[in-house]
Amino acid sequence: MKITVLDGYTLNPGDLSWDSFSQMGELSVYPRTPLEDDIIVQRIGDSEAVLTNKTPLASAILDRCPKLKYIGVLATGYNVVDVKAAARCGIPVCNIPTYGTAAVAQYVFALLLELCHHTAHHSEAVHSGRWENNADWCFWDYPLTELAGKTMGIIGFGRIGQRTAEIAKAFGMKVLAFDAYPCEAGRELAEYVPLERLLEASDVVSLHCPLLPETEGIMNRDTISRMKDGAMLINTSRGPLVAEQDLAGIRQAGGRGAGCGFHRADSWRQSSAEGAKLYYHPSHRVGPKGVPETSDGYRRRKPPAVDEWNSSQPDKLRSL
Repeated sequence: MKITVLDGYTLNPGDLSWDSFSQMGELSVYPRTPLEDDIIVQRIGDSEAVLTNKTPLASAILDRCPKLKYIGVLATGYNVVDVKAAARCGIPVCNIPTYGTAAVAQYVFALLLELCHHTAHHSEAVHSGRWENNADWCFWDYPLTELAGKTMGIIGFGRIGQRTAEIAKAFGMKVLAFDAYPCEAGRELAEYVPLERLLEASDVVSLHCPLLPETEGIMNRDTISRMKDGAMLINTSRGPLVAEQDLAGIRQAGGRGAGCGFHRADSWRQSSAEGAKLYYHPSHRVGPKGVPETSDGYRRRKPPAVDEWNSSQPDKLRSL
């Protein structure tokens, strides 16, 4: 079996082993692949299995790779693959839904606590001598926010959303959830409510839904305007869940929101000038794509379905 990894650096920057993959067959690893169809097709060649993180596999590419029998997405989000085209070609597509659950939920609170305490700013102020030269013992430049007693609204209540809820409850927060598919495990952690009520009642709104046609731009001018004045918005999911020009326009007009936290951002490099300004707003905190990727999470990124497919049991594969 020939296996091709199209963007291996994102999985293994050099500190992990590819042995578990090479044991399955003839392995070719490309650190990065240019986003050009001809190059992607050339690198896949006659491979039977291809692994990708952010290299897109569109319908036109799949049609030119007749020997391809398996696609493994080395991430949780799988919008880089045209799954309908893959199904038409009889190619199962599998992702890794659980590798980053703890890390992403943890990063939600890294952003949130920075918005609450402005730790980086106050550290810089101390280093610059402003505190020691201050007339008063207590020193701060921003109002500081306590999470206990506040309400967190979580949009998308799957594994990551539920883990985020567990941490929120440990901080003494009340949790509301909105999800298309409520479940019993979710009801044990939060109260399911309609989206409108969640937005109106929450002091913090955290996004954890996948990027689908029905969720793209779920936070737009209308939904943002329903949020409380002074509420905080956290997006550690996909960038296009937020209609960035709408949010930028509201912020530039002095509109609602104490701050926003983003881990970045699929669309930023292609965004408009107005959208790009959003990330430089002084009350926003932005981390690059990859900040939640812990070394522990890297080790969990082997798609579990690869073993089943390699064992000549393709009937066990559960494709996306």
